[in-house]
Amino acid sequence: MNTDTRERPIPLLGLAAWSGAGKTTLLTRLLPLLRARGLEVAMIKHAHHHFDVDKPGKDSYELRQAGAGQVLVASSRRFALMVENPSGEETDPALPELIDRIDPRRADLILVEGFKREPIPKIEIHRPVLGKPLLCTGDPHIVAVATDRPDAVPGGMRTLPLDNVSLIADFIGEYLGLRGPGRET
Repeated sequence: MNTDTRERPIPLLGLAAWSGAGKTTLLTRLLPLLRARGLEVAMIKHAHHHFDVDKPGKDSYELRQAGAGQVLVASSRRFALMVENPSGEETDPALPELIDRIDPRRADLILVEGFKREPIPKIEIHRPVLGKPLLCTGDPHIVAVATDRPDAVPGGMRTLPLDNVSLIADFIGEYLGLRGPGRET
């Protein structure tokens, strides 16, 4: 865990892809490797649809339904903050605002899933079989493409084998200048 209490920007890297390319699948394989390297990872995930982390019948759900705009539920194991957007406000949250909510004392890096149009460094996940165009051809913030078909990626773009998660973890560490444990450089 990061014990550095100084204010510092947390290294940030996005994973961008079209729906169905395997962002979450890659992350569920990547996160344990990064943790094993001594890194505390924070995640920000964009959802394109209505979602809820609470369940009807639970106290926290009932309190939100009764009108609480923010509900923080805490136990000895975890805490969760649920914040309701004002009634009728259907805009996506701004990534910088979400980043500001991450506790820098508890994160060595932030991985962002989705937010593919944000101007942050990103690894694109590309599977040509989906028939979707590459994002890297129109996004200068894509620093590498993880793919199962490197021949489909334009020359000059860094490619990573999608099935070699350890190599992707190495790339992330090198690109962000991270050393485990913590961020000693």
